[in-house]
Formats: sequence, C-alpha cells, structure tokens
Amino acid sequence: MTAAYQELERRFAHLAALDKAQELLHWDRETIMPSGGAVARGEQLAALGLVVHEKMVEPGLSDLLDEAEQRALQDPWQAANLALMRREWRHANALDADLVEAFSRATSKAVESWLEARPAADFAGFLPAFREVVCLTREIAQAKAEAFGVKPYDALLERFEPSITGDEIDALFGRLAEVLPGLRDRILEQQASRPEPRLPDGPFPAERQKALGERLMTLAGFDTNRGRLDVSAHPFTAGAPGDIRITTRFDEADFTSSVMAVMHETGHGLYEQGLPQDWQFQPVGSAANMTVHESQSLLIEMQASRTPEFLSHAAPLMREVLGGEGETWQAENLHRLAIHVAPGFIRVDADEVHYPLHIMLRTRMERDLISGDLDPADVPEVWNAGMAELVGITPDHDGLGCLQDIHWASGLFGYFPTYSLGALAAAQLFCAAREQVPEIMQGLASGNFSPLLEWLRENVHAKGALLSTQELLTQATGAPLATEAFEAHLQQRYLD
Repeated sequence: MTAAYQELERRFAHLAALDKAQELLHWDRETIMPSGGAVARGEQLAALGLVVHEKMVEPGLSDLLDEAEQRALQDPWQAANLALMRREWRHANALDADLVEAFSRATSKAVESWLEARPAADFAGFLPAFREVVCLTREIAQAKAEAFGVKPYDALLERFEPSITGDEIDALFGRLAEVLPGLRDRILEQQASRPEPRLPDGPFPAERQKALGERLMTLAGFDTNRGRLDVSAHPFTAGAPGDIRITTRFDEADFTSSVMAVMHETGHGLYEQGLPQDWQFQPVGSAANMTVHESQSLLIEMQASRTPEFLSHAAPLMREVLGGEGETWQAENLHRLAIHVAPGFIRVDADEVHYPLHIMLRTRMERDLISGDLDPADVPEVWNAGMAELVGITPDHDGLGCLQDIHWASGLFGYFPTYSLGALAAAQLFCAAREQVPEIMQGLASGNFSPLLEWLRENVHAKGALLSTQELLTQATGAPLATEAFEAHLQQRYLD
C-alpha cells in the first residue's frame, strides 16, 4: 500500500461521511421536518453538496489518484476501491461547481413542490420546479456524455448501474415486452377460475400497522439497534452505517400495501446492514449499484414474503397485531391477495407481472425528457397514453399518474431501469439460493429468514462494491443477468 493510496482512503472516508450526512438531512426533510424548514434545508443541502464537490475537484486529489494508479495494488479490495475512487472523481470533475449547486437547490425546491402537488394532483403547480430540474439534468447529462464519450442518458444511467448499457437494457426489456402480455393474459384467465381474494375489513389504525411492520422487519433479520422505521410520503431507505432509516406509508383501509412496502424496504436495509464492516466509508464497502440494491428489496418482498410458506407463518401474526378474525385472515386468502394480478395505477403497489410495464413507461419517458423529445409540460398526457398502452388503464388524475413517484423531483434520472433489472436479478438469486440451500423454504414457513439471509450475506452483501452486477451474478448463480429465471418464476408462481 502506497502513501498516496492511504491518503486517498482517508479523504474518501471523509467524503463518505459528508455524503451520509446529506442522506440523513434528506430523510429528515421527508419524514419529520416542518414545512417551514424547506428553504433553510435546501440551503444546507446545497452547501454540503458544494463542499463535497469542491473536495472532489481539488487538483491534489487528481495527483494522488495518478500516483496511486502507477503501482498495481495486490489486494483485490484495494484495487477495486481505487478504481471506484477514480469513477467518483470522473463524475464529479465532469461538472462545474455552479451546476452542482444549482441542481441541489432545484431538487430541494422540486421535492417540496412535489410533496404539496401529489396529494392535490396539481401537476401545473409542480411544473415550474420540475422544468428547472429537467433542464439542469439535461446539462449534467450532456457534460458527462462529453466527458465519458457515451450517450447522455447512458451517462446518467452509469451513476446507478455502471456495467449494463442502455442498449443492453433495451434488449432485456424487449424480451419482457414480448413475453409479458401473453403471460399476463394466461394468468388473468386462470386466476378468474379461482376464488377471488378478499381484503379483510378495516379500518387498520396506522399505529397498529407500524407495530406489525416492526415485527415483520425484525423477523426478516433487520437489526433495530442499527435502524428504525418511520413514515414518509413515498417509501424509501436511507442512512449511514449503523443507522439505517426505513420509511413506509399507511392506508388505513388496506394494511397489505404497507406490509409489502416495509418488506421491500427491509430488503434494502438488510443489504446495508450486511455490507463489509472492514470497508465502511470506502467506495468498495458501499452497495454494488442500484440493480443489486433493488434485487435485495425485491427478493425479500416479491420472492420470499409472497410465498405461501412465509404467509402461513405471517397470517397469525397479522391477525394478532391488527385484531383480525374470520376467513379473510386465513393464510390461503392472504396469499391469494399477495399474488393477485390486476392492472393498477401505483407502481409500488403493482404486482410483479405488471411492474416491469410501469418501469418501461418511466424509462421511455425519462429518456425522451433528457433528449428533449418530451417537454415537461406534456408529461401527464404522454404518461396517460403510455399507461393505456402498456397497462391497459388510464389514471383519473395526476396523483394516480405522473405525480406518484418522487424520483424525478429528486433528480434521479437513470434510476428507474434498475427496478426491473433488480427484479430479474432477484429471481436469479432466489432460484440459486434455494437450489444451494434447500432449508430456505422450510425456514420461511417457520418465520426463520436465517438460511436465506446467511446465503445473501455470503454471496451478495459481504461483497460490497467489489464486483459488477454481472460478475456478482455469475459468481452467485452461474450466469450473468438474463430474463429466464424471472420468466420461470412467473410461470411457476402463477400458472403451474
């Protein structure tokens, strides 16, 4: 280890700590901050973002990277860490400080506007802030595209999934577009011949739903001494090592939505809690990328928590905590609810057959927003037409449509494809895990996630960012990312 590399580790640990501080400020803004604090919080986030950017573009950092790269590091973790440092440096140095600061202020303003516009279904009120974010994101995409020699949208995608290109995503999504419509029709036909699942009668008080969520996330292995559950307008996971924040939202007429949102975010939280402790606050000790991150949330929520095995154990717990009784609380009915396939407006509540169609729509639209082929003012009209085309339904208002997600307000363009990439990876990983550890399904039936979690810790979590998506999947499952395992999963769960 050279002195230059040691100094880089020190500097990047400092930068990571600042970045995690920003994350917690974002969490606070979306959970407990009073609305009057929005302007001040925007200034705080902009200031912190600028500090991080200034430290990343210091000439001395470039010199240290050049010096460290002159000698090959023998330790693979150090070598990967150095490569990731260079990647972060490239992203930062592609942008001017003024653009970074302006983007931070614009997204803070847009998130605050979104929080007001979503419940009111007021896209017109959101549009000015949204337009500013889109314009600045186009500038960022163009600057990075020129620096990296790639397409503007690929430059944004690379931030969330560096090893899979837009063309490769098109191929994967193209295959899903071929098979999902016919598969969906067969599933709906077969589903119609079975008893219709019934939602238990509410209301379900939010405090009881939160208690249930806390019981379930603990059951899955989440360490509540190193994390917590709170409420936000849009479920998400944030935080720092030893302090992972999970959020959900509650519908007092339907507890199943919050249950699955909690299990989804628990998957994210388990991943964060399982990252390699020896590499905390280093790039290589962070999550591999958002495809892998989403694979962990969807594996816990979709693959494991919707199985008849797990729901046979969870049903009595749900009855106990929520005070339910009667046939609708039986495990068989709750299982049919959990895997019921029907077109719906809200992505986070979508079944796994329709979910990729939601992602295809968003990916198509954000590409057009970045290229300039779609004007921000036309988003509601294009959204509604796309929903009619892909899902077969049209939202009654923008709260059920283009205002439902916080991502674009937050400037997270290029993120959406990783949700479906993550679904493909989750199916692949869960299939491999069950083949390698037959006790997994028996464990879920008794409420014991340990066999599954131990496999994930060894094959995914402990790897940090050492491997790319394709390398990680090839090591864990024997094959790079593909659609076959996902297709087989849908066939087995819904048709066989």
